[in-house]
Amino acid sequence: MLLNLSNHPSANWSAEQIDATCRQYGSVQDMPFPQIPPTCTTDEVEQLVEEYIIKVRQLNPMAVHLMGELTFCFSLVAKLQRIGIPCVASTTERNTIDKPDGTKIAVFRFVRFREFVNLAHL
Repeated sequence: MLLNLSNHPSANWSAEQIDATCRQYGSVQDMPFPQIPPTCTTDEVEQLVEEYIIKVRQLNPMAVHLMGELTFCFSLVAKLQRIGIPCVASTTERNTIDKPDGTKIAVFRFVRFREFVNLAHL
C-alpha cells in the first residue's frame, strides 16, 4: 500500500494517479499532513517527525507519498529511508492560464511518482 501523507486526499486524485498507485502499490491509504505553523522551531518540527515515524511504522506501507512543508518532509524522508521505507513525490505538468484581471489559474496533470534520492546512502 502507498501511504499518502499530503494535503491532497487520494479521493481528489486523477484517474491517472489512482491507476499508477494501484499498478505500483496495490492501494492507497491517506494520512492527513500535519499543520506546521511557520513559527515552529526546528526542535518542534523534529518532535513532530518522530511522532509521524511511529504512525507510519504502524501502517507498514510499501512507500510513502510525501508532499508538504519542506523541513518536515526532508527530515521524515531521511528517517524513513534509514528504516527501509521508500518515499515518493508525485510529478505533474503545470499549465497556467493568465486572466485579464491578473489572476492565474493553474491546472496540474499527474505524470508519475518519483522516488526521493536515498539520503541514507549519502
